[in-house]
Amino acid sequence: MAQVYDRVALIGLGLIASSMFWAMKRGGLAGEVVGFARSAETRDTAREIGLCDRVCDTLLEAVEGADLVVLCVPVGVMGAIAADMAAALKPGATVTDVGSVKADVIAQVGPQLPQNVHFIPGHPLAGTEHSGPKSGFAELFDNRWCLLVPSEGTDPAATEKLRALWEGMGANVEEMDAEHHDLVLAVTSHAPHLIAYTMVGVADDLRRVTDSEVIKYSAAGFRDFTRIAASDPTMWRDVFLSNKEATLEILGRFTEELFALQRAIRQGDGDHLHDYFTRTRAIRRGIIEAGQDTDAPNFGREVGKK
Repeated sequence: MAQVYDRVALIGLGLIASSMFWAMKRGGLAGEVVGFARSAETRDTAREIGLCDRVCDTLLEAVEGADLVVLCVPVGVMGAIAADMAAALKPGATVTDVGSVKADVIAQVGPQLPQNVHFIPGHPLAGTEHSGPKSGFAELFDNRWCLLVPSEGTDPAATEKLRALWEGMGANVEEMDAEHHDLVLAVTSHAPHLIAYTMVGVADDLRRVTDSEVIKYSAAGFRDFTRIAASDPTMWRDVFLSNKEATLEILGRFTEELFALQRAIRQGDGDHLHDYFTRTRAIRRGIIEAGQDTDAPNFGREVGKK
């Protein structure tokens, strides 16, 4: 693979940024990758493990001369960071992000950036429940989707370059408008996370079932809720506050469906339940056929691994 950018700056050094670094190194996609994190502890860890070619102690030092700046921080702080770095951006540079919400990020970040840079919001649909600089790995984006949300009037050449980077890192790339992105993600990610958090919270509140029983017998579905509920609390707080309308719309629909299932159980309506579960099972098959998960037993987990 060929080099796409001379210098890339990663702002925030968690799971996504660290995976981007290792994926760029694997593919020879960037001449130099510099990184910055607000926390000195994170910067020290990054230096220890060789994360980034150079770790900078200030935001301005990191973005100076960068051809691509990637905001890998919680969506709630992106606007403030964009304002802080705007004056140091190289003319003609591209600014992108990896946030799970797009309309709000565009509203926060777009107005802060100078006219002479390209702003192309992005969102790699990949992750694990782990966070921090040590959690990244080069294969995270392989055969996963990355959605790009170029605004009207964005230079197509700048978008193509960013697409080439993501494809070089193993991702499939599609373009989408911001509002549609936020609705799709409310269905596929945001509402499921909230439901998982709720289910784990219910177990915590239900004192008739002891903590040890919840932990010991959790192979029956609850375990996979806990995996989702282990995700970064700051990131998810910001996601729900930033994608309020779409998430509330999907949760409203979820509540209606839940009431219908409650009624079917109360009335002993086995046909309704069977039809519903047959339909939902087909969606699982579609996800496996699309190569976005495995049908291996135990969710493809290796024996002996968490």
